[in-house]
Amino acid sequence: MLKADGFDKAVIGVGSRCGQKDIIAYDRDECIAILCRRDGMSYEEAVEYFDFNVVGGYVGERTPVFITLFTCVPVLTDPERGAILSQTE
Repeated sequence: MLKADGFDKAVIGVGSRCGQKDIIAYDRDECIAILCRRDGMSYEEAVEYFDFNVVGGYVGERTPVFITLFTCVPVLTDPERGAILSQTE
């Protein structure tokens, strides 16, 4: 598996794909935070650098994957309206 240099603390697991070798999976937001902390970049600079130089640095089928994590919001169904409501409403 290929590693993205300098982003070890952003590893979240291994990605498996049918018929292909496993790849390292990184938390995209943590990679950007590492660039901000380590290299003193602003958020915007880090995103631009990351997208162009890291994500854009495809080196073949074993290139790592960068995942944007999200938090699931529990939902409720309103029996009267049939609508789905999030806890934030």
